[in-house]
Amino acid sequence: MQVWFWLPVVAVASLLLTWGMRRYALARSLMDVPNARSSHSVPTPRGGGVAIVISFLLALLMFAALGQIDRDLALGMGGAGAGIAILGFLDDHGHIAARWRLLGHFAASAWALFWLGGLPALQLFGFVVDLGVIGHILAAFYLVWLLNLYNFMDGIDGIASIQAVCVCLGGALLYAVTGVDDAAMGGLLLAAATLGFLFWNFPPARIFMGDAGSGFLGIALGILSLQAAWVSSQLLWGWLILLGVFIVDATFTLMRRLLRGDKVYEAHRSHAYQYASRKYGRHLPVTLSVLAINIIWLLPLAIGVALGWLDGLVGVFIAYSPLVCLAIRFNAGALETVDR
Repeated sequence: MQVWFWLPVVAVASLLLTWGMRRYALARSLMDVPNARSSHSVPTPRGGGVAIVISFLLALLMFAALGQIDRDLALGMGGAGAGIAILGFLDDHGHIAARWRLLGHFAASAWALFWLGGLPALQLFGFVVDLGVIGHILAAFYLVWLLNLYNFMDGIDGIASIQAVCVCLGGALLYAVTGVDDAAMGGLLLAAATLGFLFWNFPPARIFMGDAGSGFLGIALGILSLQAAWVSSQLLWGWLILLGVFIVDATFTLMRRLLRGDKVYEAHRSHAYQYASRKYGRHLPVTLSVLAINIIWLLPLAIGVALGWLDGLVGVFIAYSPLVCLAIRFNAGALETVDR
């Protein structure tokens, strides 16, 4: 099977589907109208992330049927991803209570972990640690947090798409340099599907991703990182480094708001990337900065960890430290009156 032929096909399919979703959103008046919590100023169609979901899932099924992707991974990603996308699509078209959304998130995570086999034993400072049932529970919370933080971080043009492409291609490179490139196909297909959507979402965006797309990307990336853990602990740490921009900004912001006693389930625009976009007056410089951080800083560290040149936890600490400094520099989680 000519893999390199099908990747552009997936990207083009996603591009055309996004065009169709944009026409659908305009016809149904599914618009994201700016308000006090928005980071944009022009009413923009939403829900375009459905194109990523459809193009990726169709490609995943085809590759699994042809034996190019592990069946259990396809069942885990396909079932969990489809469930989260449907939940997000319904929420985009109306409103689903937070408790029911959270229940759906944990159900999808449990489904994915069942097919993946949960969390494997991990190597920490040279020791192999098997957390057993506790590890599986932690993995479920990890997937739920990733899919939610991806929703939180999808707040300016192109940022969520750029991040997904960087992580997927970076993850594929980690597999290549460690000699297990046959495990990279899931990430490559997701990168191709996201690239097609990015054509329409690049600043200035002509359509937004919506909850269906952002939640889907979050749980899909989480599942791919756990797949890497079954190949090698070092690869898991490498994936966590690649995910660093979103993990640090979202987690730092959440913790600061929790400590202040804010209602964390309420909409806000106090993430570092949101403050940065307002500081510079445009989305493009911030989105391109995320791209640069991923390529120049995080990818080399992830490769070093994957090759065993650096302990995984040490690599994560080194990678995240300047990101925490950036979060502080741009007031992540601060009261929005601090904006300047």
